[in-house]
Amino acid sequence: MSWVVAGVNILIFPGMFFLLVLGLAGQFVDRKLYARLQSRVGPPWFQPVADFFKLLGKESVIPEEADRRMFVMAPVFALAAVVAAYLYIPLWSTKPIFSFYGDLVVVLYLLLIPTLTFFLGGWYSRSIFSTLGAVRSITQLFAYEIPLLIALLSPALLADTWSISGMTAYYQAHPWYWLFNLIGLGVALVTLLGKLERVPFDAPEAETEIVAGSFTEYSGRHLAFFRMAIDAEAIVSSSLVAAVFLPFGLGLPLWLGIIVYLAKLAGILFVLALLRTVFARLRMDQMINFCWRYVAPIAFLQVIIDLVLKEFL
Repeated sequence: MSWVVAGVNILIFPGMFFLLVLGLAGQFVDRKLYARLQSRVGPPWFQPVADFFKLLGKESVIPEEADRRMFVMAPVFALAAVVAAYLYIPLWSTKPIFSFYGDLVVVLYLLLIPTLTFFLGGWYSRSIFSTLGAVRSITQLFAYEIPLLIALLSPALLADTWSISGMTAYYQAHPWYWLFNLIGLGVALVTLLGKLERVPFDAPEAETEIVAGSFTEYSGRHLAFFRMAIDAEAIVSSSLVAAVFLPFGLGLPLWLGIIVYLAKLAGILFVLALLRTVFARLRMDQMINFCWRYVAPIAFLQVIIDLVLKEFL
């Protein structure tokens, strides 16, 4: 019976199926908020679902010069890594489906894989637009990833654990300590735009410059898997930020805990939509300069604050 329960948790709720539904819902919320902030109407609620099934029904064309195996497997690995990361994040309680000491490092590693698959999928498409988008993706990775890692690891220093569930339990026991990590929260939200390749850090998929970047040659079900992986990554990354920096409302009754969790997700998605509405696209050199000159030092400031507080609290 325990295997049946574990299978249901992994595949249905709160595992893969729940994540994919949330991913489509999150895409709608993001697009709707982005449109309303620009005084546009935005898509209907069913548009993400319609787009996904439309892509599934289309023919998937593989370029003759592409590496067929890498071209086909990249979207699958992207989606699998995101789903695996979701299983280790506390959502509405301090206990996720799986947890162990050091799972924070594993989740950060798993969330690194989608960007690597974007690079590999674009590079092995052998298209000039795909190759340029792939190079931009991997270049941008080295700009935002370090500040993001520092920001997410800083609260772990104060909690003295590398376990996400251990961190949430610590901040549950010290309810107001999460306020010490507000600087890291700001860094995480800014760098999250780079991880999700959204404005102003959307140079890897700049439609007006390189068509669709790494995904230029993708179509049909392979493009659908990539798009689903991106939508799911937005939910998983937002859930991780919520668990690390907003660890309140955990341990409530199931229905109330889900409501609080969805409210935190909606809040993070609103901030991301607001940020990409306010700013215009940055060039790659501007993005790298911004992350290393400004964002990284601010992230290190959060580390210093947590180390000092650890000595006195």
